Amino acid sequence: MNDAAPGNQDRSQDSPSRRTVLRTTAGVAGAAGLGFGALGGTPAAAAEPGAADTAATPPRQGRTMAGVPFERRSTVRVAIVGLGNRGGSMIDLFLAVPGVRVVAVCDPVKAKTEQAAAKVVQAGQPSPAVYANGENDYENLCERGDIDLVYVATPWDSHFAMARTAMLNGKHVGVECPLAMRLDELWELVDLSERTRRHCMQLENCCYGKNEMRVLRMAHAGKFGELLHGAGAYNHDLRGLMFSPTYYEGPWRRLWHTRLRGDLYPNHGFGPVANYMDINRGDRAVSISSFGTPALGLAEYREANVDRSDPSWKETYIESDRTISMVQTAKGRVIRLEHDVSTPHPYSRINSLGGTKGVFEDYPARIYIEPDHHDDQWADFSAYAGEFDHWLWKEHANPPGGHGGMDYIMVFRLMQCMRLGLVPDFDVYDGATWTAPVPLSHASIKAKGAPQRIPDFTRGEWTKSRSGVDSVKPA
Repeated sequence: MNDAAPGNQDRSQDSPSRRTVLRTTAGVAGAAGLGFGALGGTPAAAAEPGAADTAATPPRQGRTMAGVPFERRSTVRVAIVGLGNRGGSMIDLFLAVPGVRVVAVCDPVKAKTEQAAAKVVQAGQPSPAVYANGENDYENLCERGDIDLVYVATPWDSHFAMARTAMLNGKHVGVECPLAMRLDELWELVDLSERTRRHCMQLENCCYGKNEMRVLRMAHAGKFGELLHGAGAYNHDLRGLMFSPTYYEGPWRRLWHTRLRGDLYPNHGFGPVANYMDINRGDRAVSISSFGTPALGLAEYREANVDRSDPSWKETYIESDRTISMVQTAKGRVIRLEHDVSTPHPYSRINSLGGTKGVFEDYPARIYIEPDHHDDQWADFSAYAGEFDHWLWKEHANPPGGHGGMDYIMVFRLMQCMRLGLVPDFDVYDGATWTAPVPLSHASIKAKGAPQRIPDFTRGEWTKSRSGVDSVKPA
C-alpha cells in the first residue's frame, strides 16, 4: 500500500507475493553456487573486451529494472534503519525535503532512536514508529504497510540482508555503500529487484558532487572528445576513527581489514567515473586487475597510540594498505581505482577523466582541454560552471548538510523521482557494478593480480543508451 496519486500507478511494477519470491529465490541462489571466488575467481585475460560473458551470467528470473519508473505518489514515506554517524545525520536531510515523511526509525541502540524520533517531531511531523528491539527488529519495520522507501545506513555486514528483506516486503530500498560484500549477494539483489519490481539503489552521494556533475555534463557534451581513461579513489586516513572507542558502534569497520585484502570501499571513486563513461548505458565494466601493498599502517598506528589492554591487539591486519585496481571496459577504456584508509594521506577521491581532447583532475580541480587551452598549462575549472553546472546545483546553490551539499542533492533528487514517478538516476545494476570490486579485487590480489571477470549484471541491457545522473529537469 502506498500514497500513490490516483490513476498514476504503473501496474507492470506490481510485486509478486512475498511467499512466491522466497520460494524461488532460495533455489536459484543455491544453484548458482556463488561466492568470493565464483564469477570472479576465473581469470578474464583471455576474454576480449566486449565479449559475451555468458559463463558469468545466470539466467534472468524476472524483467529488467532498467528504465522502470517509480510509482507516482504525493508523499514519500521513508523508514530509516541505522542511526549512527551516517543515518543520524541523513535523517535531517530527508526531513528538509518537501513531500517527505519519516514514518519509522530503527536502531538497536534505543537512545539513538529516541534522538531521531525527537528530530522528526521537531520538524513538525507525527512521531515515527520506533524499532529498537535487537539487531533484527528491522524485519518488523519492513512488514509495515505505510513505507515506500527503506533507507539503510548500517554496518556493511547487514546491508544485503536488510535490502533483501525490504524488497521481499514490497519496499523500494536505498543502501549506503557498499551494496553487499559478496558476488552471490549482489546477484540475489539484482534478481530480487527484477522479481519484486522494487528498486534497490546504491545511494552513492559522490555521484552528486558539484564537480562530478559538471564533469559528467562536459563529458556528455563532448568536451573531452572520445573518452579513454578515468580514475577514482577513496584515499582517506581513517586510522584515528577506526581505533576510536566512540566514533563507530564497535570495531566493525576495522575488522574488515582482518578479512579482505582488496578495495573495501570502491563506490565513491567508481560511481562517478562509471557515470562519465556511461557504464551500463552503452559501455560496461568487463574485468578488474588489482594489486595491494603490505598491511603495515594499522599495526603501526596501534603500536603508537593504543594501550596494550585494548582488544584490537588480538587482530591481525592483512593486505592491503593501498589497493590499486585497473578496470577495463567493453570499449577498451581504462579506469584506475585506489583505496587507502590506513596511511597518512590528505583526503582525495582523485576524480579524473581523460579523452582525445584533454583531461580533468580533481584535488585540486584543474582542467586542460583543446582548443580552449594551450601551452600545456592547467586551466581554471570554475570557468565552466555557468554553462555546465547541473540544473540541480543551479536550483540548490547552497544545499544544507554535509559533504559539500552532495548528500542533500542526492536525497532531494531521489525523493523527486519517487514523487513524480520518474526513473531513478541509478538502479540495482549500477549498485552491483560499483560494488563488485570489493570481492573481485580481493580475488585478484590473491591471484597475484590476475584479471577477474566483472559480471554483466544487466544481462545485455548495457548496450542500450538510457538516462542517468545527467538528467533533464522535470517540467
